[in-house]
Amino acid sequence: MTYAGIYSQSKENPEKFWMGAAKGIDWIKAPTKALSDDRAPFYEWYADGVVNGCYNAVDRHVEAGNGDRTAIIYDSPITESQSKVSYAELQDKTAMLAGALAARGLVKGDRVIIYMPMIPEALVAMLACARLGLIHSVVFGGFAANELATRINDCTPKAILAASCGIEPSRVIEYKPLIDAAIELADHKPELTVVYQREQAVADLSMARDQDWNEFQAGVEPAACVPVNGSDPAYILYTSGTTGAPKGVVRPTAGHLVAMNWTMKNVYNVDPGDVFWAASDVGWVVGHSYICYAPLIHGNTTVMFEGKPIGTPDAGTFWRVIEEHNVKVLFTAPTAFRAIKRVDPKGEFFAKYDLSCLDSLFLAGERADPDTIEWAQKHLGVPVIDHWWQTETGYAIAANPMGIEQMPVKLGSPAMPMPGYDVQILSDEGHPLPAGELGAIVIKLPLPPGTLSTLWNADERYQSSYLDAFPGYYETGDAGMVDEDGYLYIMARTDDVINVAGHRLSTGQMEEILASHPDVAECAVIGVADALKGQLPMGFVCLNSGVDRPEEEIITECVGLVRSKIGAVAAFKLATVVDRLPKTRSGKVLRGIMAKIADGTDWKMPATIDDPAILDEIKTAVQKLGYAKS
Repeated sequence: MTYAGIYSQSKENPEKFWMGAAKGIDWIKAPTKALSDDRAPFYEWYADGVVNGCYNAVDRHVEAGNGDRTAIIYDSPITESQSKVSYAELQDKTAMLAGALAARGLVKGDRVIIYMPMIPEALVAMLACARLGLIHSVVFGGFAANELATRINDCTPKAILAASCGIEPSRVIEYKPLIDAAIELADHKPELTVVYQREQAVADLSMARDQDWNEFQAGVEPAACVPVNGSDPAYILYTSGTTGAPKGVVRPTAGHLVAMNWTMKNVYNVDPGDVFWAASDVGWVVGHSYICYAPLIHGNTTVMFEGKPIGTPDAGTFWRVIEEHNVKVLFTAPTAFRAIKRVDPKGEFFAKYDLSCLDSLFLAGERADPDTIEWAQKHLGVPVIDHWWQTETGYAIAANPMGIEQMPVKLGSPAMPMPGYDVQILSDEGHPLPAGELGAIVIKLPLPPGTLSTLWNADERYQSSYLDAFPGYYETGDAGMVDEDGYLYIMARTDDVINVAGHRLSTGQMEEILASHPDVAECAVIGVADALKGQLPMGFVCLNSGVDRPEEEIITECVGLVRSKIGAVAAFKLATVVDRLPKTRSGKVLRGIMAKIADGTDWKMPATIDDPAILDEIKTAVQKLGYAKS
């Protein structure tokens, strides 16, 4: 069946469609209906079903005779080590850790914080929680103590599962001192801290609550899978909030399992046993969905990569992993490819590896500019698919569904809405906009299975953050448009649409134009305050390795490009070259912080920032531009 046929089915009879998708997972008690709307807008999916997440990700594959299949490939160029975990081994590991947690009194519904780097034990910890019906909250390893403390206070965990350290290319980050400091700061005190010791930094376990990972599990009875109601939370994942307080996105169990399983074949076109690599981190939603749950639920082999796209050791590390582990599909952020392209603009590293196993590349997390997509297509020789989703949704809102029908790729577009997502473009007043016109991207309620049900202990904040602006719709916070063929274009965050002398302009469109310049590796455009025009665009560009032309010449060309493609209405004249852009650890550019620095308004150091020193460089760059507000 075509994409159009499947999407129509999901829209015309969502109950039948999602009950059909539910047959792809194993139930302890099958649901009698898909959607429960008696508490709308707090919708529930498969509420009367009973299920277990760990059973679907691990045990059922062992019981089906696939215990010898590799579940996890761990590849760490940072520690120069590799290992593999079979499904049978993963079952033993999750059952033992769950057994140890149960022996210490943790029961279904209790919360557990997981504070770990990219090692297999992180997945074991997540799945052990799912095995017992515990609600896990993974916090990126290395988060500052005060940020960890806010999460401890919000979800009140009984236990913290951690590693002794994380390892970056240039340093080792000890986790235990950060955990101890966070618990000291927090009002809530977890009962238990279980630490997996890594040889690069062995933690001091002298506190009464501390347990060694291996000793903690010694002699315990392995735990069986605990029945969980379909609407019970599987996990809480914190995402940044506009108030500074993080928002705890709640992911209900059954809808999550159904959606994750459905996407692996229909969106990514992988079959059980295929190797799938999401080059992300378990601290982010991509790590939850596509390093841990979706590949394992579907019976795939998932790759855990502890490294960077460049520098561990070089710009060919991704291609080595693909060749060595027979990766069929790679999923990463455009930022990773821009980093590789900047170091290896001619693509010389591609020729060193056999990449014939790779079927497709999927990009998400930032807008995938056409120049990066074309560069990747040229050197990989496979479809490069941009797709769009959010922490809140847990999987693609819009994509090119490779397992259903490969639709024509339109550069700059993540293609079409996926089943369950009724995507519309509205004006600020809530009126539908015609094709080609920029507006707020919203999704008609209810959202499909696998999306957030609310925010942890914050129903009112959920409603005010996502539902109040456009009644009857979920506000994505993104701005964009659809074309005459129904293709969706994500142009910017809503607050990145700037108003220049009454003209609503997309900073994303300007970035797309700047990125097309042959010397530009990556870029960011922000809106800054202007007394005359209201706002003006300000551009920051990073140059490709080996460019030796005068920077002033390149900037002049960049300004000319924007003015020629958009027109004088853009008033684009403030631009400068910088060595790097401030980003989160997941690769998102911190445009909002950059704008506040430029405007001289108060801002808070983001917990997720990769390198705080970059913000000083941005301030210096703004001052060099002579921008008055700085």
